[in-house]
Amino acid sequence: MPEEDIMFTDTVKKTIRKYDLIRPGDNILAGVSGGPDSLTLLYALNALRKELGFKLRVAHLDHMLRKDSAADRVFVETICRKLGIPATSASINVKKLSKNRSTEEAARHARLELFFRAAKKNKCNKIALGHNLDDQAETVLMRLLRGSGLSGLSGMLPKREINGFLLIRPLIETRRRDIENFLKRKGIKPRIDRTNAQDIYFRNNIRNKLLPLLERAYNPNIKTLLSNTAESVGQDYDILCRCAQKKLHSQGGKLKLDKLQLMHPSMRRMSLRLAFQRLKGDTRTLTFKHIQELEDLIANRPANSIVDLPGGFSAQKRKNILVFYRR
Repeated sequence: MPEEDIMFTDTVKKTIRKYDLIRPGDNILAGVSGGPDSLTLLYALNALRKELGFKLRVAHLDHMLRKDSAADRVFVETICRKLGIPATSASINVKKLSKNRSTEEAARHARLELFFRAAKKNKCNKIALGHNLDDQAETVLMRLLRGSGLSGLSGMLPKREINGFLLIRPLIETRRRDIENFLKRKGIKPRIDRTNAQDIYFRNNIRNKLLPLLERAYNPNIKTLLSNTAESVGQDYDILCRCAQKKLHSQGGKLKLDKLQLMHPSMRRMSLRLAFQRLKGDTRTLTFKHIQELEDLIANRPANSIVDLPGGFSAQKRKNILVFYRR
């Protein structure tokens, strides 16, 4: 392996060890679209699997959003055969799933559903995703512009548990340009989604217009700074989350009104988010306005008052407790 490729792989390995992403005996499912990031993830993990002692397999979803998307599936399956890595593939018409949500959100949900099914079927305990440092910077900036608290500004965590699986991001400290150079050196031409160059999505606008402007006119290291901010905020969010979980556990999982009113606002809001997350599975649609309504419900509204929340859920103030339920 060329020295530059060794240095690249060592950078990925450093991130893996820094965040304890992979341990000997792990069975890892890598989500591979065929694009530059996921393809690099596949090659990096393949280069490290013997040294780190883990098993590797791949999952690919054809979203059927482009006329040539079926070729992506063939491309990924061909590479996996060459590398001797088992692969699971599926096709889903994402447009039909995006009636009540954005196409991006529907695609993300469909991908994760496939990954969870494939991981469960093949007894994989971890799912590896190809998000990189540039993706992290874009995410933090996007959430900042939309309005966010610690949860949003912590960006994409290097590892996160969802539905009993640990999602890991070994490339989260790797820059996009290094990924592109890695593939060029290996003579690998990834599949390219042409919509990434179009400013039709909010993220693409940030990637193609705002971040280049910030780099050029304000700070050439803005991506690294945003990524570092996400790591720092993520640590703060993690300890706050753990403290809130302990408080919920000490209350038997119930949100007692008198305890909530005595909590520091940050701890109270975290407890409310965790209670909602336990019921819905995530807090992606829970906004600051919802949290404010819940706080007003706790402090000012009479017993039996109700606040409606996203996803068909509600919270009701009862005599001594706050109850979340599906309406």
